[in-house]
Amino acid sequence: MARPTYQRIADDLRQRIITGTYGAGERLPSRQALATEFGVGPRVAADAVQQLVAEGYVVSRTGSGTYVRPKPPIRRLTRSWYREDRGGSPFRADMQAQAVRGGWESSSETANAPDDIAGRLAIDPGDEVMRTRYTFTGDDEPVMLSTSYEPLAITRGTEVVLPEDGVHAGRGVVDRMREIGHEITYASEIVTARPAAADEADRLGVGRGTVVMVIQRTYFTEERPVETADIVVPVDRYELSYMIPVGRD
Repeated sequence: MARPTYQRIADDLRQRIITGTYGAGERLPSRQALATEFGVGPRVAADAVQQLVAEGYVVSRTGSGTYVRPKPPIRRLTRSWYREDRGGSPFRADMQAQAVRGGWESSSETANAPDDIAGRLAIDPGDEVMRTRYTFTGDDEPVMLSTSYEPLAITRGTEVVLPEDGVHAGRGVVDRMREIGHEITYASEIVTARPAAADEADRLGVGRGTVVMVIQRTYFTEERPVETADIVVPVDRYELSYMIPVGRD
């Protein structure tokens, strides 16, 4: 019978953590103890533990051992049209409601729209867009990521061409588009889940392969879409709450 590989040992240990066999803050068996349990060499056991460190399930403490990483408290992100309509940043409003200091870092650049983004914005592939990458933070810790695209055919030459620069910086898409005569009337969101890409995991401070929610959001006026974004949220930190108005208006 073949000896288990470090991936198989990591799978077994990961399952024990997920099911609560090893609780938050609990010390894992030593490398030697794992090597004995699984019938492998200490190097293989060490590689399995290192895999879990890379994925964010455990943390190593020099001279002490390896411990199950405590789960952060789950906070709520509210997806609600009334928050958008009253102005300002919906994200900052969510953070304030939970007594968390919200903020973000961003960088903008002109880019050519790839096929999928062009389809969402109803423009031709290769048309110029303003692409803005965000890292949102709560109490200075990364919370979620967003990559936003706005057609330059709409914003070029206006004072809102750079979402986070100028007199209307940080006011949110709805307010900014209103300033240049585009009244947003509704938004579409599609929510999926997938493992985090390597750069996303690094920016969020989570383990490689951590599952994230991806919100594909697009804002529309009565005539056309004016902004689309991919929002990436770790599922072990946040839950989504949708508030949907019901009525005739």
